[in-house]
Amino acid sequence: MNTPWETLVTTALLGTDRRRGTTPDTPRALLDEAALNTVRRRAGLRPATAAPHPEPAAPDPRPPLPTPARHRLATLLADRPGTATTRRGSAPDLLELLPQWLATANAQGYAPPPELLPALLDAARGRTDLRPQALTFAGPRALWLAHLNPDWKFALRATPGAGTALPAPDDMEQVELLWQEGLFAERVALLAAVRAHTPEAARTLLAGTWSTERAEDRLMFLDSLRTGLTDADEPFLEQALTDRSRNVRATAAELLSALPNSALAARMADRALTCVSLDLTTTTTTTTITVEAPHECDAAMERDGITAKPPAGRGERSWWLGQLIEAAPLNRWPARLGGRTPEDIVALPVADDWWDELHAAWCRAAVRQQDTAWSRALLGPPTSPDAAGPGAVSLAERSKLLAALPAEERAEWVARFIAAHGLSEAFQLLGVCATPWARPLGRAVVDALNIARDAGSYPWSFSGVMGLAERCLDPEEAVRLEGLTATVEDPQDAAPGAGGYWAEAFQRLVGTLRLRKAMRDELTPHATTPTPPPAGPRGTGPGETA
Repeated sequence: MNTPWETLVTTALLGTDRRRGTTPDTPRALLDEAALNTVRRRAGLRPATAAPHPEPAAPDPRPPLPTPARHRLATLLADRPGTATTRRGSAPDLLELLPQWLATANAQGYAPPPELLPALLDAARGRTDLRPQALTFAGPRALWLAHLNPDWKFALRATPGAGTALPAPDDMEQVELLWQEGLFAERVALLAAVRAHTPEAARTLLAGTWSTERAEDRLMFLDSLRTGLTDADEPFLEQALTDRSRNVRATAAELLSALPNSALAARMADRALTCVSLDLTTTTTTTTITVEAPHECDAAMERDGITAKPPAGRGERSWWLGQLIEAAPLNRWPARLGGRTPEDIVALPVADDWWDELHAAWCRAAVRQQDTAWSRALLGPPTSPDAAGPGAVSLAERSKLLAALPAEERAEWVARFIAAHGLSEAFQLLGVCATPWARPLGRAVVDALNIARDAGSYPWSFSGVMGLAERCLDPEEAVRLEGLTATVEDPQDAAPGAGGYWAEAFQRLVGTLRLRKAMRDELTPHATTPTPPPAGPRGTGPGETA
């Protein structure tokens, strides 16, 4: 008997005991009938119309990877993090080398092997720090695959325009059309492209629709003006200071404060300079800086980006003062403080315990304005005892100040810091140094690791620095480090077995450096010997005729 499927479902839900008088009337019979009905339904299924094939992926014009590099990428992608243990062994951590491999491959302009794209996208899905380099390397096929697999949708979110072809920045008719009718992601990508090509045209586009944009969209669009920011952007940014959105106002104020000649920067400087002066009434021979913090945050200050309400545990006046000094152009302070240089200014004592607040605000200003002279002065000598202390300039602030210095000077400062203070406070500072590390910096790190080994501690106390060394030391240093891979006798009072663990750590370091060198060589095109021109008849030179 062919019992309707709906009846079978109802009987299964209510139970055969409550559906007496129906067929089937026992659990076994119900299941048998359901099995027969399932086969019958499947056998009678009519084939659906076939879906159209997806459009092919856009071509990738880049050259393919060399065969050794393709094999290396497959090995790196096959590596998966193992179970966390106290010691890592002497084998290199392949997964940590993948970002460096991708950066080198992108610099050489290679295209990915199609068969490895799924594994590459899976790796990027699990590591957000990997995504920019991975998506650049994956190219147009990554977007094509992301449209077919929801697990890779991050590629669409991370790519402005999601692969949409943008008009040429100078084709203003098509640019205007897409700006007026495009999706949000397309408009963000378009504004960035036009801004990079012609900053004035991008600003004109934005001004034309500014009043009709949503607040969150205005904030995103305004952020695009960071690229190519000039004094010509000031009138538009001044207008944005009156925006309805607090976040838009804050961003506009931040951008204006980055323009030293802007009216806002001048207003901030005038306010800040009235709060800080030299004490000319002191009877001592030492010149002192005195501070008188603002007594109120008026409407004009709030319009210029000053946040009136301080965070919990922070005094109002010190909060307002810090914001004013941070936004004031640093080039105004020498004239205010007796024509002194930045080095002389930061060396002056500050009255009434305002030293920390004043120097911290100057640090933020130097970072925001990327002022090399002030960054150098605020950092001070790396061998100073204060360089490793907390003070007003935290290690995080020092790292940001270092970023404003030239790469060679930055490496030298950190090398001298490590020589004077060791590695315990050096991790953040090393993170802002250019890679591969300059030779003096690399040798300072290795010497400090060797000193730590001689002190008898375990190597995993320095695992962060050791991991940086594996990724940032010049691979050519591997030969010099060979002598550190041997197991040495533990010094007196050393942790049990520390010598063996250190030997293992140095073996891993040397092995990783050699692997990085091999990766670099595999991705570097080898120079080909030019084919000489064919020689002429005997007795003539190349290109000559008899």
